[in-house]
Amino acid sequence: MNKDFALSGKNLLWIGIGFLIVVIGFVLMMGAPSTEEAYNPDIFSTRRIVIAPTLAFIGFVVVMFGILVRKPSQANSEKDNSKA
Repeated sequence: MNKDFALSGKNLLWIGIGFLIVVIGFVLMMGAPSTEEAYNPDIFSTRRIVIAPTLAFIGFVVVMFGILVRKPSQANSEKDNSKA
């Protein structure tokens, strides 16, 4: 029984890697907040403002790449169909 799935194993691997990068980005954003009793200057650290959101964004781009990249067999068959 041959099933043709929309996404191949490579696509799923890229999506998984992207999801992992997004999770790492969100984990890096976590930390103790400032309260009324104590100010926490760590909320403005480079890790939480620059690095973590950049990692999360890169992860989302990798997930989109994993969804949009075609199987090599599909790309070749569509080129053959356009010539006919």
